[in-house]
Amino acid sequence: MHDSITLEQRGIPSAYICTDLFEPTVKAMAEAQGLPSYPYAAVQHPIGRATDGELRAKAQSVVDRVYELLIAR
Repeated sequence: MHDSITLEQRGIPSAYICTDLFEPTVKAMAEAQGLPSYPYAAVQHPIGRATDGELRAKAQSVVDRVYELLIAR
């Protein structure tokens, strides 16, 4: 999260992706950085034991959000 915020502050578009389990931590980190509404994308936890197909599905589930974070805003 910190890296994404730093990149954005330097004018470099960034898309932070986390699993939904870590959303409370992500929100707390963003608030600590002074950006409580910093946008991010979340995929369903867990990813550590996911098969290639499951990982592809999780990635596909956030493609539009990542596009929005990098391009649209």
